[in-house]
Amino acid sequence: MERAGQGVVDAILTTWPALAKPGQRAVVLCGPGNNGGDGFVIARLLKSAGWSVAVFLFGVPAKLPPDARSNHDRWSAMGTVVALGFPAASPDAVAAFCDAASLRPDRDAPPVANPPAACVVIDALFGTGLTRPISGLDPLCAHWGRLASSRDPDTCYLVSVDIPSGLSSDTGEILYPADSDDDCCAVLFADLTVTFHRMKHGHVRGAGPTHCGKVVVADIGL
Repeated sequence: MERAGQGVVDAILTTWPALAKPGQRAVVLCGPGNNGGDGFVIARLLKSAGWSVAVFLFGVPAKLPPDARSNHDRWSAMGTVVALGFPAASPDAVAAFCDAASLRPDRDAPPVANPPAACVVIDALFGTGLTRPISGLDPLCAHWGRLASSRDPDTCYLVSVDIPSGLSSDTGEILYPADSDDDCCAVLFADLTVTFHRMKHGHVRGAGPTHCGKVVVADIGL
């Protein structure tokens, strides 16, 4: 998990060298499994490098897998964790995420103008083990979609750990809920996806190329 987090940080700085300058910001969305554990490692490494980091958890700390819980606790010793609410995100928590990511809580409004520094928004919610539609995050997914389409791509960067949440790593299929409509936002979008060991079918099939952006494979010794 430590190697995975370091691999994501290295890929971010290699892809966008300007982010090596001090004073950058990151918003990290951590999920209820080991993908979320990677997110806590990323948060800790970035904060240690002088970044301002906001961390949000979609899950319950006591129910995290052991390694993810350990990294949650290590992060908690140096920063706060905002609970998104579980199993459904609360409107107030989603609004806090939008503020941190320079997106106004009103989903019909554009991103906040002139953010203080470049912002990297990291999706460490769900990884390759996802086999069913993500639930409880509809407002957050909707805001992420608006951020992806209306942000300044030179000051706001979207990164997914392993694969964008909501995308099947086996097929590249978007895992839509059975009762979804045409306006449903069920998958996140990334400029950069950092995966481990090797690329997955979902990175290159179906909606994968559209949602994954640049894919980097980080060697974590598997």
